[in-house]
Amino acid sequence: MRKEEKQRVKDALENLKVITRRKEKIKKELVDTRWIITIILISFTISFGLSFISEITVPNFNLIVGIIVALLFIFIGILFDIIGVSVTAADEKVFHSMNSRKVKGADVAVKFKKNSDKVSSFCCDVIGDICGVISGSTAVTISLLINKATNINLLFITLIVTATISAITIGGKAIGKSFAINKCDIILYEFSKFVSNFYKIK
Repeated sequence: MRKEEKQRVKDALENLKVITRRKEKIKKELVDTRWIITIILISFTISFGLSFISEITVPNFNLIVGIIVALLFIFIGILFDIIGVSVTAADEKVFHSMNSRKVKGADVAVKFKKNSDKVSSFCCDVIGDICGVISGSTAVTISLLINKATNINLLFITLIVTATISAITIGGKAIGKSFAINKCDIILYEFSKFVSNFYKIK
């Protein structure tokens, strides 16, 4: 009996390996080289532009403006993370049904859902990382401003400010992911309806 059980486990593992290899083969065939190059170029361009602007403007902020800017980019990062998760988790059939009834934005939602890996990558990775870079730059400015006003050790202030921004970002994204999974269809529809004002499916 024990040998039979071991054999069943062994067969199950072999079957799992075969299925995994098949999935890997399909994914390799579906790799969109053009998209990868495009997203790298887009990421570089946006990151370079916003980083350049932040390097010029952020050091000139006062403490209140610095905090507002940091919170703004944290919020943007969380918002796009929610959108990215929603696109991945949403049910495509819902939007096909809405699209057949000519509901505004449903065609865009279908397009997003069919390209959910790309949309999610752009929202969660590109926008998320850029917001992280800018909020990090702002953290340095906030630390310097607090140091000038209080004479508290700069290293200590920097650690506290950076840890606070990281905690807010991570906590916000954790809450956002739960919200996105529960409300994915509504979020994708509202986002698609907004985008449809600027982008039309051909």
